[in-house]
Amino acid sequence: MATWRQFEEEAADLAATVRERFEAAKTHVLATVRKDGSPRVSGSEVDFLGADLSFGSMLGAVKARDLRRDGRCAIHAHPADPENGGDAKVAGIAVEITDPEEKKALATGEEPPGDFHSFRLDLREAVLTSVENDQLVIRVWRPGAGVHTTRRT
Repeated sequence: MATWRQFEEEAADLAATVRERFEAAKTHVLATVRKDGSPRVSGSEVDFLGADLSFGSMLGAVKARDLRRDGRCAIHAHPADPENGGDAKVAGIAVEITDPEEKKALATGEEPPGDFHSFRLDLREAVLTSVENDQLVIRVWRPGAGVHTTRRT
């Protein structure tokens, strides 16, 4: 399992920029897999608590049901000005946190009243796409593989 902390240790500069993009807005786009295999997109908030990137859901929401059945997901940071850090996304496997004490430790205080679903991301990939000197620059990190950069004109 790759944590956010592992990403920071293996690719500190890229991790900092990706995190900055996620922290620039409150809500982002979460992509999950429906029961029939088709994609579903939903709004979601993310938090960086301890070693993990975590996110939650209202109890019983369809995105939570998707993730409980098939944890594969991607989160796209809210788009911003492309000259302001680029376009960031992460992908991996959502792992539901069910232990009450661990769930409480990851709570931010902004959760809806009552119970809720809480997930941490087993990070499999982080991507930052930006424009630099009239080139499209795509930086991809995968656990243990470092950062691969592709430039396109």
